[in-house]
Amino acid sequence: MISVKADGLAIGGQGTALGPVARESLQERVYSKLRRSLIHGIFDAGQVLRIQDLADTLQTSTMPVREALARLVSEQALEPLPSRSVRVPLITVDRLNDLAHARTLIEGELVRLATDRLRATGFAQLRALTEECETAFGIRGPHKREATSELNHAFHFAIYTAAGSPVLRPIVESLWLQSGPYVRAAAGLYEESSAHSAVRHHWTLIEAMERGDKDKAVAALTEDITQSFNLIRNQLKAVAEGEPPADD
Repeated sequence: MISVKADGLAIGGQGTALGPVARESLQERVYSKLRRSLIHGIFDAGQVLRIQDLADTLQTSTMPVREALARLVSEQALEPLPSRSVRVPLITVDRLNDLAHARTLIEGELVRLATDRLRATGFAQLRALTEECETAFGIRGPHKREATSELNHAFHFAIYTAAGSPVLRPIVESLWLQSGPYVRAAAGLYEESSAHSAVRHHWTLIEAMERGDKDKAVAALTEDITQSFNLIRNQLKAVAEGEPPADD
């Protein structure tokens, strides 16, 4: 007999609550670290990830790494290989277009919901994050890409959290996870752009949401998302045609 308690499961009515075992906790930590690395574009598109190499880097056994990778494969963040390794998905025009379309649909709806819920403190947070991101784009150093990616992520998910949708939030998290290789590719192209051009749509988005103009806010978000994808699309086109990429 299993009875349900507010703080967990009680076995046989004896009041013994079940909790996570150490191995599962370790697996979750490994998964979270790999997931974060993928979201922020730490790995190149097409990069092969080997279980033993990751276990050595993370200083853990192979089992939690194997389980974490299997979970990420099921979420389409990674692709299995015949060698029992996995790789970061390659960048293709079809996948780029599909991700851009899905993100604008889901994230646009979250922006509409958040517009009705954000208050002055929320808008102040969005402004502060945008200023930090603007500053980060203007610096040089090995950690620039990670810093700008984290700040951009924090900005968007402050909005999506404010939307208050427990159904849509996990969907957009999955889309960002799958967008990791594109984040990395766009970051390299953004290094040749000014800090203003990289975050200009954030300011437009904030101002539109403050006015309650949902259509304008969604338009600004769409331009923000498609700006990155267009940079990569132009690059792919230029490579295919053997020409220098056109500025977006």
